[in-house]
Amino acid sequence: MSLAPRVSVVVVSHDRPAALRLCLTGLRYLDHPEFEVIVAADRTGLEAVAAIGLAQVVKSVHVPARGISAARNAGLAQAAGEVVAFIDDDAVPEPSWLRHLAAPFSDPQVAAAGGYVRGRNGISFQWRGRTVDPTGRHSPVALTGEAPALLAGTPERAIKTEGTNMAFRRDLLAGMGGFDPGYTYFLDETDLNMRLARRGAVTALVPLAQVHHGFAASAWRNSARAPRTLYDIGASTARFLRKFAPEGTREAAAAGLRAEQRRRALQHMLRGTLEPRDVARLMASLERGLAEGATRPLPELPPLPGPASPFRPFPAHPAAPHAVLAGRPWQARALRRRAAEMAADGQRVTLFLFGPTALYHRMRFTPGGWWEQRGGLFGRSLRDGPLIAPQRFSSRLRAECHRLRAVRPVCNEREAPDAPQLHDTRDSL
Repeated sequence: MSLAPRVSVVVVSHDRPAALRLCLTGLRYLDHPEFEVIVAADRTGLEAVAAIGLAQVVKSVHVPARGISAARNAGLAQAAGEVVAFIDDDAVPEPSWLRHLAAPFSDPQVAAAGGYVRGRNGISFQWRGRTVDPTGRHSPVALTGEAPALLAGTPERAIKTEGTNMAFRRDLLAGMGGFDPGYTYFLDETDLNMRLARRGAVTALVPLAQVHHGFAASAWRNSARAPRTLYDIGASTARFLRKFAPEGTREAAAAGLRAEQRRRALQHMLRGTLEPRDVARLMASLERGLAEGATRPLPELPPLPGPASPFRPFPAHPAAPHAVLAGRPWQARALRRRAAEMAADGQRVTLFLFGPTALYHRMRFTPGGWWEQRGGLFGRSLRDGPLIAPQRFSSRLRAECHRLRAVRPVCNEREAPDAPQLHDTRDSL
């Protein structure tokens, strides 16, 4: 296999057309040389694909019912790439995401790869490297440096990939039957991780393969991330325990789940995102799910067929330059207008807006196709940094360029500007 395998990117979406449009816009700016995009979605998702003019270049699969495993399998059935990558509809990839995520597959022993996930502020990490045991408990993996780490799973511990940032060899995944459709939501990719671990498969954890995850509202949680129901969490946990956990550990694991979910619900109640009466309702839904999952059939997963359609390259601009715009908040309108023009030309644009404050920084990807970071000139970007750090505009811009250099080389760190201006950096880093 070449150093840059052809990749099929699968996006599952249900009733979140705005999030899906943003995700697909982000995929336009990937620098991987050859990939296709498959959207497995309900009717509103397919209409969103058409609304942004991608109906003829994206492979679309109508999946009317909720159920992430079945939808991922529907996308997998259309995948013609050597590698299949998955990203959630409420996530946006860094431009270098797919290039970094696919690179470890040049090693024939690598079966899967997983990257890092940044949270809602666009800077802090939600998840990095983790492992998981047969009861579903996670443990962090202490990785150092930026190089991928190749790790082999065992029956007692799998290498965890996050559902919104993972990739697998297509033939291997299809031969294993894909994802277990008995999981509607929760532990769906963890089930696959355990099945790979029992084969002793090697998974690459790739620190530089990064996506930004928004945690959009869904049937299972609201916009404040408070749960609407715990039924599927209970059902999926019971299924997972039956498949992988030693029988003597299952009840303790279920008790741990009850305690964890009750604690989580109470925390939401204290924050005001749930009412007191919601706690009892949620815990009752968890119990119903556990009971149902304990009786749900566990059939063998037959191999999935080869791709139903040929590879369809997605129109991207892998050689387009990275560029930066930087200025003060009162210059935002003009700078955003310029960012939109450049993004429309296919450039990868990052706009920094630093005000004369100590406000924390946030990074977001805009519907117009550029990245925008806002915050105080003296405020934190990394949440473990100094609360207040007096500095000049140029030194702050240089620091933020340095922070992003590995995943998004936005500007020449040696020549960061004192005044707002544009840097074309295709040859600078």
